Amino acid sequence: MCRSGARRSKRRGTAALAITLTLLASSPASAAAAGQKPAPAPDLDAKAWILIDSRDGSVLTSRGPNKRLPVASTTKLMTAYLALKRLRPNQMIAAPSYQPSASAEIRLGLRPGERMRVRDLLYGLLLPSASDAAQTLAVGVSRSVPAFVTAMNQAAQRLGLADTHYANPIGLDDPQNYSSAHDLVTLASILLRNRLFARIVDSPSAALRSGDHPRQVISRNSLLGRVHWVSGVKTGHTLGAGYVLVGSGTQDSTTLISAVLGTPSEYSRDADTLKLLEYGFSLYHPVQSVRQGEELADPKLDYRRDHLSLVAKRALRVDVREGERVSTHITAPDEVSGAVDEGQVMGRVSVSVDGKIAAASPLVAAEAVGAATALDKVLWTAQNPFLLIALGAIVIVVGLLLMARGRRSREPMAVSRSGPERRQEPRERTPEERRRMHEERMRRRRERMEREGGTG
Repeated sequence: MCRSGARRSKRRGTAALAITLTLLASSPASAAAAGQKPAPAPDLDAKAWILIDSRDGSVLTSRGPNKRLPVASTTKLMTAYLALKRLRPNQMIAAPSYQPSASAEIRLGLRPGERMRVRDLLYGLLLPSASDAAQTLAVGVSRSVPAFVTAMNQAAQRLGLADTHYANPIGLDDPQNYSSAHDLVTLASILLRNRLFARIVDSPSAALRSGDHPRQVISRNSLLGRVHWVSGVKTGHTLGAGYVLVGSGTQDSTTLISAVLGTPSEYSRDADTLKLLEYGFSLYHPVQSVRQGEELADPKLDYRRDHLSLVAKRALRVDVREGERVSTHITAPDEVSGAVDEGQVMGRVSVSVDGKIAAASPLVAAEAVGAATALDKVLWTAQNPFLLIALGAIVIVVGLLLMARGRRSREPMAVSRSGPERRQEPRERTPEERRRMHEERMRRRRERMEREGGTG
């Protein structure tokens, strides 16, 4: 894509702005549209509750968030956590013998020795809240229930769940089996990062195909399927705990997690959860940070003056609360080498809310471009002043060396002698030496004349 210099400067300025763009969120759109302030936090029937933003753990509203209470089958969240950490989803586990403590306990009806996949056991654990599934996973992880309970409490300490203690993997009433609203949503937010867990708790029902025979299970979270944006998580009920629900909901880019403990009925449990989640979403308003197809970078093409336009593959919209800061960061090359296909991923744009990434999209080539040709490279080289200066300097140096070599070849070669061959300086001879030299010359002369046949 060829642009004028002014056009390129404009695009570069746009990209630079996108990299550092920071917005300060204003009042929620839903409230602003109605010309009203955000609704007040709800008053619930539960003994304790909490609502957090899963993105950063911010507490949006709560009452008694650290109060230690019995939590019934939401205990199984820790059972699921350890099973996901230490077992493989397709691993087959044999069921131990299980005797329910009450006739009202939910079970899959596993016979002793029956083998079932961990994935199916997790569905049975989290949807109908089957106690025999919990015990089978516990024995599969630690070989015994007591050893598994020890592992549960160690994990709670490691995760910072200061108001949590476990006595069994099921959630049966026990003075030593308790947690808090804050600890429950903290554990749920960790688990929801696991794709398998998130998919399971967002399922109203499931078919289990391993084991002695197929089984169909249904979630006890009646909000699933009834409210389209509800996405989990786990119910619980015992006489000591009342009705408990750890809930979650997702709208646009925002996921909120709630917990209500000690509600008097299933209806109250669901109503309180919906009040919390709806209140939380009322605090947010959308910010359109990136439009689909928006040009955000234009790297240079190698050996050419042209640039390649990189555009956002997807639109990015984030939900923010009042006072939160939205920033956009672009990662893209400064120069592109070789051929590029239209739509080829060449970079990334991400949108962060208060420093945490909330949405991202690839940057793709707006059009296809070929690789630089040999002619492109020659012409680019010819126009490069720095390269021309360097080549000129090399030519000058080589020429000077050749000239110096030619002058040396025309000069007579001087013979230098050293050591014994070095010529001695003349010295004055004595009279005796001169007489001997004269006699020697005369002798050589007589010998020459005799050889020649005459006298001198």
